[in-house]
Amino acid sequence: MDVIVLGGGLMGTASAYFLARRGARVTLIDRNRIGTGATVASFGNIRRTGRHLSQLPLAHRSLRLWGEAEEMLGRDVEFRATGHIRLIFDEGSLADMRAYAEAARPLGLELEELGKSEIRARFPGLAPDAIAASFSPFDGSGNPRLIAPAFAEAARKLGVTIVEDARIEKIERTESGFLVTSSRGAFAAECLVNTAGAWGARIAAQFGEEVPLDACGPQMGVTEPLPHRILPVVGIWTRYKDHGAYLRQVERGNIVFGGAAERVPVDLDPGHAVADPTRLPLQLRAVARLLPAIARVAIIRTWSGCEGYVRDMLPVMGRSATTPGLFHAFGFSGHGFQLGPGVGDAMAELIMTDRCETPLDDFRIDRFRAI
Repeated sequence: MDVIVLGGGLMGTASAYFLARRGARVTLIDRNRIGTGATVASFGNIRRTGRHLSQLPLAHRSLRLWGEAEEMLGRDVEFRATGHIRLIFDEGSLADMRAYAEAARPLGLELEELGKSEIRARFPGLAPDAIAASFSPFDGSGNPRLIAPAFAEAARKLGVTIVEDARIEKIERTESGFLVTSSRGAFAAECLVNTAGAWGARIAAQFGEEVPLDACGPQMGVTEPLPHRILPVVGIWTRYKDHGAYLRQVERGNIVFGGAAERVPVDLDPGHAVADPTRLPLQLRAVARLLPAIARVAIIRTWSGCEGYVRDMLPVMGRSATTPGLFHAFGFSGHGFQLGPGVGDAMAELIMTDRCETPLDDFRIDRFRAI
């Protein structure tokens, strides 16, 4: 089977790799360079905690693949299962966490509840005002700059053709499949996989499938290197978006942080997102609540990226509802990094076998027809 994959981020490169492993002849096309869109702007969080319950089966599938990534891809993508702690500062958020943990347990996610003294003993320096926390020991982080290129290189070794810097000029449905005309040539295939991220809704619309998606850029930053003392990824349970910060310390010592600051709208043409320095003070106040010592540390870089946010915050994933041979996997709404390998594996299974062991019904594209 010949397959064209549109979009060279984590979802696209993983889909291309797993399709090739199943015997497909794949052409991967990207408008820029591999992994330079939303993937490289990601925080790098590999978490299952707090996900919509319908995403947990896919998240479990993906976590297993993250654990196999170094051997599978032939390079270290810096996946570290250091755990994920979410701090709690009020009784309402504690109730939210307990309700979520109870609902997630039958779906295979076990969260450990930590009290004040356990937080101080196991994670000194974090959130002296926290009243509790959840801890997921098998989650962690990976390097957003390494993972898509690693999948792309592994896919290339399996025979995948990768076309970069290709502006898509036209997509046509033909008698035998699809014809994609680009600035780098024309490509034909039986199947088309739409992993175009924030641009995915535009492609779907060409086939009569409307998706309410907004393109936005997160506000991310990183500090100077410090002694490496924070092992888990750190987040928060909160009902207030101004408090929703998160951070992790990489092995080189820098602390990467994000959240709290409002996401910036992004024009898809040209699709470049720029961090807003005026939002940084608010963001740092929220981050300092999780790690007070960051208030005395130099920030060396801030950045953003173009992400696609679906109105219901669930991705679009699965078969087209209008066009045979068309498949979608986009709109992961700022929380797709952990899901990436699982998305690629599940899409390849669906395309090559016409079935998928992971339930995808909640992500179908026709859920928006009644909106």
